[in-house]
Amino acid sequence: IYSQAGATVQRSDLMMRPLVMDFADDKVAINRDDEYMFGRSLLVKPITQPLYSWFERRTSHWIYPEVEKAAAPVEVYLPASTKWWDFWSNELYEGGKAIKRLAPIDIMPVFVKAGSIIPFGPKVQYSGEKAWDNLELRVYPGADGDFVLYEDAGDGYGYEQGEFAQIRFHWNDSSHTLTIADREGNYPGMLQSRVFRIHVMSAGSEAGDTEAKSFQQTVTYNGQAMSITL
Repeated sequence: IYSQAGATVQRSDLMMRPLVMDFADDKVAINRDDEYMFGRSLLVKPITQPLYSWFERRTSHWIYPEVEKAAAPVEVYLPASTKWWDFWSNELYEGGKAIKRLAPIDIMPVFVKAGSIIPFGPKVQYSGEKAWDNLELRVYPGADGDFVLYEDAGDGYGYEQGEFAQIRFHWNDSSHTLTIADREGNYPGMLQSRVFRIHVMSAGSEAGDTEAKSFQQTVTYNGQAMSITL
């Protein structure tokens, strides 16, 4: 999210993207007004209608079942020209069709575009709470992909004067190679060394379970380019 905010400022990108911006050739996608892309990797289907309660006209009362046990299906259209990973279950789907996705009360349907590289940092309440020196990188195979990790001091306006750094990632799907480019830029207090924990996702593994992912490798990055074949 922080990197996407950086892209919004530095490259005039958007945090929230209507589907027409990325799938202009998909006539179904461009007419969907109930889904959007968050950045360029995540397809989000908000839940905007009640799924677990209804008005009983006979008794003139609202009915509230045990929502903790409920899981109503929601239709999600997956745009064509790419494959999609269910963020929660890691099921892999072909694009160009609508599917039914169960939506329990604690899950909003989110799908990851094949070829995406998504970094996960520590759980924080504000940018400077913890160091970002140990990041998880999730690679969702199925296509080539790119991502730019953006960082700055986390506070202040130094980024307006060019005080920020970027690290570019590229995934070559045919060779299963992740390339981390030379770091570009610098800012006061910048980390000189960090650890990347790389996970290539596999169909059917649990998104939160690192042991279920198809590959796990840890590398130390000092700002110099490197390539890792997974």
